[in-house]
Parts: sequence; structure tokens; C-alpha cells
Amino acid sequence: MNAPVRIAILGAGGRGSSYAQWVANHPDRAQVVAVADPRDAYRDAIADRHAVPADARYRNWQELLAQPGRIADVAIIATPDREHTAPALALAARGYHLLLEKPIAPTEAECREVVDAVTKAGVLFAVCHVMRYTPYTATVKKVVDSGRLGDVINVHHLEPVGFWHQAHSFVRGNWRNTAESSFMLLAKSVHDIDWLQYVMGRPIHRVASFGGLAHFTRENQPAGAADRCLDCAVEPGCAYSAPRIYGRYLAAGATGWPLTVLDPEPTETSIEQALRTGPYGRCVYACDNDVVDHQVVSLEFAGQRTATFTMTAFSEHTHRQTQIFGTRGELVGDGETVRVFDFLTHTWEEVPTEVVGDATAAGGHGGGDDALMSAFVTAVASGDPSSIHSGPAESLNSHLAVFAAERARLSGTLVTID
Repeated sequence: MNAPVRIAILGAGGRGSSYAQWVANHPDRAQVVAVADPRDAYRDAIADRHAVPADARYRNWQELLAQPGRIADVAIIATPDREHTAPALALAARGYHLLLEKPIAPTEAECREVVDAVTKAGVLFAVCHVMRYTPYTATVKKVVDSGRLGDVINVHHLEPVGFWHQAHSFVRGNWRNTAESSFMLLAKSVHDIDWLQYVMGRPIHRVASFGGLAHFTRENQPAGAADRCLDCAVEPGCAYSAPRIYGRYLAAGATGWPLTVLDPEPTETSIEQALRTGPYGRCVYACDNDVVDHQVVSLEFAGQRTATFTMTAFSEHTHRQTQIFGTRGELVGDGETVRVFDFLTHTWEEVPTEVVGDATAAGGHGGGDDALMSAFVTAVASGDPSSIHSGPAESLNSHLAVFAAERARLSGTLVTID
């Protein structure tokens, strides 16, 4: 029996914590041996749970890298988006296998640099495109690859970000501002562009895109509103009220995401304090956000196949929804069920699929988080990369499409992908 794969967690926020939880649930397969994060409470929360010794608790990845040799087999890079490139390059050169949170990096040039570095170093590498790993996706992919739909000609795919999730992550939260993190399509919907490429099984050649920031602006702030929800006279009638959003989770007895983004050990008192003094208590119309709240992308794949992708904040926060149109049939999926219409028999059939959790980070992204970790640990333990669905070449291709789509949106042009 192989020894457990040794893992270092770089970034002890929501994503790092989720992957560490998988390790806690599979102690025979993996072990957290080091944690790096500048925030004591978040770093120690993971380290305590995994009995990581004091001398393997680092304030940053540079301290970890200063240790002689390799102290782990794998480094999970779950640092902020703009802090992916430097640790990825340095750790790959040292020989660490890398599991990298999406996006690979905030610029196209850096994405290429990271992929070149891991390829040159010969380390195992996967991007956390968790949507590729869900049981639901496996069912959709199996139907498409079986030929049951005939030749797939067109796909329509919807990402309903959700009104409160947009407010939490992309108006008040870490991914609200392009200069501080990345543009919306890269921060959130690189998953979707990547998923479309995976399901279609063809590279993307050309893209066009439209969208903008329509609602979460100072101009739309209601009369009489304050810049903080706890000080606001109109807060009770606001759908984006922070006390209401987080209060629902507190009332349900939840202790995980999204509450842990505000405080690692959430209580009614600590969440109220966070809303009073931190960024998550701000009025959604008085933040420094600039990422779009709606966007449409048109994609042309090899062989003149096409797809349309819509991302919108103004929806229920739920699973993605997809229609796949082939020459022999149509597939309709909502993240939980898969239904196929056969043109010959003129009948609908529901295809059995496994449902694991829900679409949120708290629900493990429909089983994608666990399946990704299992696949990567299997690859490292065996030395066989075949279980990895989101390796360097595949992930770079989808990232290039996302950068091209943003150029198309900003320029109003049709962009060909290099």
C-alpha cells in the first residue's frame, strides 16, 4: 500500500480549506504536512485540524520554499488570483506537483509562462476546473461521446451566478475589482468556457462578447440609503441586504461558506462585527467594484460548431443549465437531471446521473471538489496522469478563449484565438 501523498496548502481561505477537508476525510490517501497563509486564524484553523507542527506553519509560500528540498509531494495553490504565477513557477522548478486554483494567472502571458514551466519541469499539474469532474458532467460527456445526439452542432449554456452570490463575491468580495483580482469571465466563468470546450471536444477558434456593469453602481443607490447595511434606513426593503443574506445561513445553523469568508469561526456576534467594519457589510451600490454583472459570449469551435454562453447576476443561485443540439437528438441538463430527446422516436428519456451536494462551494460544487482531489491524488500516487481531466494544455486553451472573449467585449470586435 502506498504511503499517503504529502500535501502543502498555500492559501487557507475557502478553496484551500475545502481541499484540506477532502484530505481529512481520506487520511489513508493524503496528509496535510504544511500550511501557508498570512492570516493566523485561517492558517491555524487548517493546521490544527491536521496536526501540522508549528515549524510547518508559514506566513507565505516563500517561507515554505526556503526549506531545503521538498517538504511535500504536492502544493495546492489557493492564493489570491494575482498571486498564482510566482509560487507556481518557483514550486514547479523545485519539483512539486501542482494543483492550481483557477484561473491559472491573471494575464495571458503569465498563463503561458506557468504552462511552459510545469511542462519543462515534468511535474504533474491540474487546474481546479471542478466542473469537469462532477458526476453530472460525466453523464453529459458520456451521452455526447456515445453519438446518441448525432453530430453536436450547437450548445446554449447559462451560468446563473445568483443575485446574492454576485453581491457576496463580485460586488463586496475578493473578486469585485479587476485590478485587484481579475475580470469577471476569468474569475468566475472560465469554468464554463472550459466546460463547453470539454463537452464539445473541439478547440475554440473565434469569439464575440457583450456585457457590462449595469446595476451595482452608485447611480442606482436608492434614495436615503447609507453606505453600510447596518446603518441603512432602506435596508429592510433591499434584496441585497447583507444582514439578510448572511442571516439566512446563521438562522439555519450553518458554520461554513459563505460565513467563513467573513470570519473563520462564525457566530452571530462575529458576523455582526464583520458587517459593521468589514467589506461584506457595505452597500452594494457603494463599493469599488468594476466587474460586469452580465455577459454573453458567442463561440465558434473547429468545424463551424457554435455555442452561446450567458452569465448573469440576476437569477436564483443554482446549477448551470445547458441545451445541447445534435443532428439526431437534443440534450437538456440542469446540473441535476439529464434528459435526451430522440428525433427518430420523438420521445424524451431521463438519463440516470448521480447528484452529489449542490452547485455552491459549500456543497462541494456538485461533487467536483472531491472528484478533482481524488483524481489528482491518484495521479500523484501512481505517477499516471490519465485521471487528470484539466491538465496544462487543455486548461491553457480555455484560458486563451476567455482572454479573447474579454478583448472582444472591450473592443466590440470578433477575435480569433491564437
